[in-house]
Amino acid sequence: MKLNNIPWKKIGLFAGGVFFGTAGIRVLSSKDAKKCYTHATAAVLRAKENVMETVTTVRENCDDILSDAKEINEQRAAEEEAAVIADQCEEIADTSEE
Repeated sequence: MKLNNIPWKKIGLFAGGVFFGTAGIRVLSSKDAKKCYTHATAAVLRAKENVMETVTTVRENCDDILSDAKEINEQRAAEEEAAVIADQCEEIADTSEE
């Protein structure tokens, strides 16, 4: 068997991957890493709470805007209806004068 035909580069990469994979698992499962994960998760939960408070505020503002818009439309409809009635009264008065 010739040593030139052995893919040393591929074997080296495989061995390095196994080494770093094993070392990585040990690092990721260490107490310090778990402590870091816990702090990161706590920060994410705080951020989520902040986002949810903002969403609630935006929803409340949207509800206020919607109710105000409906009120404006109701007032406009009432004004238009009053204008139509006034126009009809004027037409009736004009036709009765003739």
